[in-house]
Amino acid sequence: MAFAQLTYRESLRDIETCLRAMQPKLYHAGIRGRVSRSTLADANEKRDWRIYADFAQVLIGIARHLYANEDFGVHLNQTAYALDSTTIDLCLSLFPWASFRKHKGAIKLHTEMDLRGSIPCVIRITHGKVPDVKFLDHVLLELAAFFVTRAKHNLDYICRSSHHVDHRTGLRSDQTIVLKGPKTSQIYPDALRRISFFDFERHRQLVFLTNNFALPAMTIALLFKCRWKIELFFKWIKQNLRIKAFYGTSENAVKTQIWIAISVYVLVAIIKKTLRIERTLNEILQVLSITLFETDELLPLLTNFHLQQEKEQFYSQLTLFNF
Repeated sequence: MAFAQLTYRESLRDIETCLRAMQPKLYHAGIRGRVSRSTLADANEKRDWRIYADFAQVLIGIARHLYANEDFGVHLNQTAYALDSTTIDLCLSLFPWASFRKHKGAIKLHTEMDLRGSIPCVIRITHGKVPDVKFLDHVLLELAAFFVTRAKHNLDYICRSSHHVDHRTGLRSDQTIVLKGPKTSQIYPDALRRISFFDFERHRQLVFLTNNFALPAMTIALLFKCRWKIELFFKWIKQNLRIKAFYGTSENAVKTQIWIAISVYVLVAIIKKTLRIERTLNEILQVLSITLFETDELLPLLTNFHLQQEKEQFYSQLTLFNF
């Protein structure tokens, strides 16, 4: 199944055909038996997805250690996490367990990501109706942890004090507030910090809430900007790995495929950092997809080419199309 993710195979029959074509080389790849579509289907149905989830967590631990000192754009001693979820649409008639709407099925990929290296730390797969707030019970929390989030436009609050800000940086206000709503004031009675920021690039006003009163206001705004790394992570795995079309229809098959995809993503990130390769994850994945069964060393394959830097070669023979 990792082969299917690396090479973007369309179906179990596609996997079977490609692997049987490479039968003489399968032994060196750790595949010692004959690959059969029915065997893959049975494994998807019966082999517990938690096996692959545990394996992914081992890889995540290795990757987080490698990227522990990675710069993510904000000078911060603590580990910074981003929390978000992405929805994967499913056909309700084929996936009846993934209820979402009346005529539509979906699952959600709730993710907590370490911003140093864009490594997912905690992932929970649920049906589409589960809200993000339910995921907070599963996140990793450290000592002296704080949060930064967007404020709703109709937030009911009382301003206790205001602090000076430099409007040239985009900051508009830095206030200490308490919530005023009948429910919110009971649920969270402590003071909050409200920071208003104008984004010059997109010409929009952003308002942040945080319980951190020590960091500069600009640092709080930059922290929320780094949250877009998790959006890029969701976009990357959807574009480069197989998590929108599935090889099985059971819940176990879907979760198995997603966890294997996450393992492949983290494995590529480990290769990039361990071998110190100055390539994007997408470029490394593309090279791996066509060299899986080659016996050449991996490092030269990933370093001995230069995209968009090759000089045009002139030949004595005329070209067919001269644009």
